[in-house]
Amino acid sequence: MLSPRLSCVALGLATSISYVAAGTGGSFSPGGNTMISALMMFLGNEESVYILDKAEGNAAQINGHPAWGALWDIGSHQTTLMDVRTNSFCASGMHLPNGSFANFGGNDAVTFQGKPGSQRNPDGTGAWDSVYQDFDGRRAIRVVNPCKSSDDLTSPQCGWFDDPTVLAMKRARWYSGVEPTGDGTVVILGGFVTGGYINRWYPDTDPVTERGSAENTYEFYPARDGDPQPVKFLADTSGLNAYSHMFMMPSGKMLVQANLSTMLWDFNTNTEFRLPDMPNGVARVYPASGAVAMLPLTPANNYTPTVLFCGGSATDSYNYGDYGGPYADMWNIPASNDCQRLTPEPQDGSAPQYQQDDDMLEGRTMGQFIALPDGKMLVINGGLNGTAGYSIGTKNTPEDQMPFGVSLASGPVLTPALYDPNAAPGKRWSNAGLGASQIPRLYHSTAILLPDASVLVAGSNPNPDVNLTTFFPTEYRADIFYPPYFNAPIRPAPTGMPSTLSYGGSPFDILIPSTSYNGSANDAADATQVVIIRGGFTTHAMNMGQRFMQLNNTYTVNQNGSITLHVAQPPPNPNLFQPGPALMFVTINGIPSNGSYVIVGNGQFGTQPTAAASVLPASVRLDSVSGGSQSGNGTTSAHDSSSAATTHTGAIIGGIAAAVAILALLGGIIFFFVRRRRAAAAAGSAQYSGLATGGRGVGESAMSSVNPAYPAWTQRSEGSSVFVPLKAPYEDVWDPSTASINAPFRDSDSARRPSSIASGPSMLGEYDPYSGYPPQGHAPTPDRYPTPQPSQNFGGSR
Repeated sequence: MLSPRLSCVALGLATSISYVAAGTGGSFSPGGNTMISALMMFLGNEESVYILDKAEGNAAQINGHPAWGALWDIGSHQTTLMDVRTNSFCASGMHLPNGSFANFGGNDAVTFQGKPGSQRNPDGTGAWDSVYQDFDGRRAIRVVNPCKSSDDLTSPQCGWFDDPTVLAMKRARWYSGVEPTGDGTVVILGGFVTGGYINRWYPDTDPVTERGSAENTYEFYPARDGDPQPVKFLADTSGLNAYSHMFMMPSGKMLVQANLSTMLWDFNTNTEFRLPDMPNGVARVYPASGAVAMLPLTPANNYTPTVLFCGGSATDSYNYGDYGGPYADMWNIPASNDCQRLTPEPQDGSAPQYQQDDDMLEGRTMGQFIALPDGKMLVINGGLNGTAGYSIGTKNTPEDQMPFGVSLASGPVLTPALYDPNAAPGKRWSNAGLGASQIPRLYHSTAILLPDASVLVAGSNPNPDVNLTTFFPTEYRADIFYPPYFNAPIRPAPTGMPSTLSYGGSPFDILIPSTSYNGSANDAADATQVVIIRGGFTTHAMNMGQRFMQLNNTYTVNQNGSITLHVAQPPPNPNLFQPGPALMFVTINGIPSNGSYVIVGNGQFGTQPTAAASVLPASVRLDSVSGGSQSGNGTTSAHDSSSAATTHTGAIIGGIAAAVAILALLGGIIFFFVRRRRAAAAAGSAQYSGLATGGRGVGESAMSSVNPAYPAWTQRSEGSSVFVPLKAPYEDVWDPSTASINAPFRDSDSARRPSSIASGPSMLGEYDPYSGYPPQGHAPTPDRYPTPQPSQNFGGSR
C-alpha cells in the first residue's frame, strides 16, 4: 500500500508532469474553471490564488448557498470552494505584515438580480437574504491566513474569518480606497454607503455626505481611537472618488488621486497638500478605470516613486450622471489612450508636475497594469469604449434597447501590450509578438502575477447577477498569459533565496549555477538583477498594494562558472516597500527565475526595525569562464510551467524519472488518492471540461444556484449549512456610540451577546483573526447566529 507521505509526493509529481508544457511566450492558454466569477484575486502563497466574488447566483454551492469564495491551485489549475458569509461586492483588500490578507467592506445583503435581501435594515437595504443567505457586508473586515496543501484546508484557521459582529469597520464602505503604511497599518479611505454608479447625486448640492449616500471619511485597520474624520479632498472630488488611487510615499505622506485632482496627504493629521490636476481632463478612477501603477523602484532612480496613469475617460462630468446611472450612452464614448507620469516627491526639490508620456496603442478603459520581473509593465483586459459598471438603461436608452446587455463598455481589447519605462520616449509601448485572448475581459475582470512569472487572468461579469446568455456573460474560465520571456531556452535557477528580508542590515548571498545562462559568466553577472514584487490585491482594474523593487547587488564569478550574488536588503525605509509578502526573482538579461515567497519586515504591525543600508563587497570578475546548458542537466527552462516554476515542487524535480516509474506501477492507487484528495473539484472539472475550449460558464442559468440536485463541490468549511441573520440584540454592534469597535480586531463587549452565543465556546475575545489561531482548547463555533425572525428588521443603525 502506498504510504500517505508517498501518496502526497506522487500526487505532486503527477501534477507537475501534467503541467510541464507552458505556453509560448506572448500566448494565452486555458487556466481551468474558477467556479465563481473572479471579481477579486490575490496570491496567497507560492501554491494558491484566492478568489472572491460578490453575492450572486453561482451554480457552485457551499454550505447550502451559492459560493463566493474559492482557492485556485497554481499547480493543478483546480478550484476549491471557500465559505464567505457577507456580501463582498466591490470591496477593497490589502496584504497584512504576516502574509495574511484583509478584505474591507462590500455591499448590503442581496437576492436575485442584486435586489435587497429578504430581511431589511431600517433604511431599506438588505440585512440578510433567505435565498442567497448572504449578510450585509458593508462594514465587514474579512481576514484569511493563506494555507498550503500540507495544512488542513478544512480547518477554521485556513478559512475566511467573516463575522462583522466580531470584526468590523466603523463605517459602511463600498468602493473604498486602501493603502498600507510603513508600519503595516491599512488606511481605508472613502466609499459609498448604499451603492450606485458614481458617488454623487445630481445636482450635487451636498458633496460632503451626498444626503447620507457618501462616506467621505477615513479610518484605519487595526483601528485607531476616535471617529472617522471627513476628508475635504473627497468632497471636492465628489462623484468620481470611488477606489481612489493611493500610494505610500517615502516621506510618510500618501499620494491620492481621484476625479481630476491630486494630493499628498498626511493621514496622521488629515492635512492635504494639493498637487496639479490631471492633464487633458482624463479621469482614471472607477468607473473611468484607467490603468494606474507605481513604476519599478530601482537603484538607478534612487528608489524615487513615479506613478504612471494610462487610459480612462475624458468624457464630460455630466455624462456620468449620479447614483442612479449614467446620463449618456457610455458604450459609445471612446476611452482615452493618454498616459501621464507623476513623481510626487522629486529628490531635486522641484515642484511635482505631471509629464506627458507615450500614448497607449489604443484607448482602454478597465485595463490594468501588472509589474513583470523584467521591469516592464503589462497592460491587459479592458475595452475600447465606455466605462466600468452596468446600468439598467440610461437617460437616452431603456434597458430593452441597450446593445450590450447592461454593460456600459464595448469593444473588448483582447491583445495585451507591454510598457518599457526605461525605453526612449516614443518607443515605450509594444504589442509585437503578443497573441490575443479569446475571452472578453471587461467589468469585474482581474489579473495577478504568478510565481512562475506568468499571469493569471480571470473574471468578467458586467451583470447584476449570474447571466450566461447576455452579450458579455458571467465568465468562469481562467487564462494564463505567458510574457515573451517564456520563449527563452534557459531560465535562472538560483539557490539560497531567503524567506525574510529586513529594512537595511547585513546582505545575503544567492548562488546562480552555471547552467542558468549561456556564454560569458562576466556578461551574465553584469546582466543579473534581484527584484522583489508584490502583486497586490486585484479588483476593478487595480492591483492595490502592487510594488516592484530592485535590490542592489554585486557579484563574484566562480571558477566553475557559477555566480555568487551579494544582495542588499531593502533600503531602511519601510514606506518604500511596506511590510508583508512578496515574490523574489533573479533575472539574467531580463529572463526571470521562478519567484520565491518572502516576507519583508518583521511580520507584525508596528514600527519596523531598521538598520544601516547594506554594504556590499566589490564585484569580482573572472575571465575565460562561461556557463551553458546541456540536455538533461536539470536546468529550468522557460517552458517548465507551473511544475518546476512553483517553488513547492522544486525539491522533488530531480526525482521525476523515478516518480514516472512509480506512477506507471501504481497508477490505480495514485488515482484513488487523487480522487480522494480532490473528489468534488475533479468532478466539477470533468463536468465542465468544455469550458476550456469555449464554454461560457457553469450551470444552465442563474437559478440553478438553488437547485439541490447540483453536484456537491469541494468545500473548505465543515460549519453549519444554515445561515441566519442577526437578532435584535446584535443591532447595536454597528453603532459606534455603543459598540467597542475602536479596538483592533474584535468587539470586546460580551454583555450584548445573545444567550445562544453566550453559552459554549465564543468567537468574541478568544479568536484572533489576524494570527488565525484560537487559544488552545477553543475553536470557533460553527453556527454562531441565532434563528431568523422574518417579521423583524435586522442590522444596526446607520
